Amino acid sequence: MNTRADHTDLVRYPGRMLEQMEAIAQTSRFAALKLLVRYLPFGLQAGDIARLIGVPHNTLSTHMAVLENAGLVRSRREGRSIIYAAESKACSALLSALSAELDPVHKRDLRATDIPIIKEAHMSQKSYNVLILCTGNSARSILAEALINREGKGRFRAFSAGSQPKGIPNPAGLKLLDELGYDTAGFRSKSWSEFDGPDAPKMDFIITVCDSAAGESCPVWPGHPLVAHWGIPDPADVGETDAGRRAAFLEAYRHLSARITDFVNLPVETLDLSSLKQELARIGQMEGATPMAINGKAA
Repeated sequence: MNTRADHTDLVRYPGRMLEQMEAIAQTSRFAALKLLVRYLPFGLQAGDIARLIGVPHNTLSTHMAVLENAGLVRSRREGRSIIYAAESKACSALLSALSAELDPVHKRDLRATDIPIIKEAHMSQKSYNVLILCTGNSARSILAEALINREGKGRFRAFSAGSQPKGIPNPAGLKLLDELGYDTAGFRSKSWSEFDGPDAPKMDFIITVCDSAAGESCPVWPGHPLVAHWGIPDPADVGETDAGRRAAFLEAYRHLSARITDFVNLPVETLDLSSLKQELARIGQMEGATPMAINGKAA
């Protein structure tokens, strides 16, 4: 049966729906599918999924094969990596079929895109301010600001700036964010001097996403925030066509997505200062890291 059929076909052929329900009835497979739904349409590398849901790589392969056979995910190879992505139409059809069977009094909005990624055990009343720095504040830092504000769910509030702001965000980056459902109207390229004064928001974390910004002499930030370097290659330097530029920004977004998902799920309140620094450094060395990020940078 075509996995792209609508929910009426799933109701008509309950065997297929039962197969899909059995596929997601296992805890790790359900967690993997929820994660991939949040990263539509591009997906995540197999190693990132295994790390984020806490299963061994060989176990993950078995789970993903079950989900793929059920038509809920698809896989592709990029170099040495296997990327898994959710089949959006199949997932939506399953949710719609289930929703249609619920008593109207008990119906809930089951939109897959609203499945939360933050672990409830880590939620608290405290919120944290994060400043993302990149020299031009036009590409990577804008993507990271958007991601943290979406994935942080109010627990993390992101800002971005640069030492030599270009004035406007990169159009290719804004176009990608717009395609992914972000409101891009408020993004702007600005100087980090906006955040080093007494009236500026107090930052808890300063994160550099380009090597040049990491190597510059930064202002003395009020409150002594934790500093980390998550350098990834600049997507603005890649691609001579619209398709090439979009692919480069999509890759940068994917690398930042994995880092920020990990970051917003850290039990910040329970980690001591040394452990928190180690976690931030580990995140910076994830797939796609620049040599400076891999080798470490003194804070």
